[in-house]
Amino acid sequence: MTTQSVSVRRTGTDDGPTLARLRRLWADEDERVEDPSFDERFADWFGREGEHRLAWVAERSGRAVGMINVTVFVRMPRPGRPEQRWGYIANMFVLAAYRDARVGSALLDAAVAHARDQGFVQLVLNPSERSIPFYRRAGFRASRLLQLDLET
Repeated sequence: MTTQSVSVRRTGTDDGPTLARLRRLWADEDERVEDPSFDERFADWFGREGEHRLAWVAERSGRAVGMINVTVFVRMPRPGRPEQRWGYIANMFVLAAYRDARVGSALLDAAVAHARDQGFVQLVLNPSERSIPFYRRAGFRASRLLQLDLET
């Protein structure tokens, strides 16, 4: 998939450092934090999560400029129904210089297309207030989900 010379591709096992760099840049937008152990912790997390998490990166001239990931859940089997999978979209991020240039849309389109191709029954997410219009334009709507916050 290519949008305005930005290509989107599914990540592989060797893309941990790329995703870690984007995650650090994202965090730096809020507040720059020195964390010497971050890359190691990210690599450990990426290794553990790889079995049930899908990710895509947007690249321009070989440089990653955005990312999205989807955690895949498989519902408990139920008599008379085929296996059902759904996805939780998380960590959508595009570098500031590439926002409003359809990079985010290209990333989301890739994740949605994959979910459709794989027969997912739904995609859900917990958007920031600022991103709600973006997801609504893509066809997402409010749901009836409830949540219990366990952190204070």
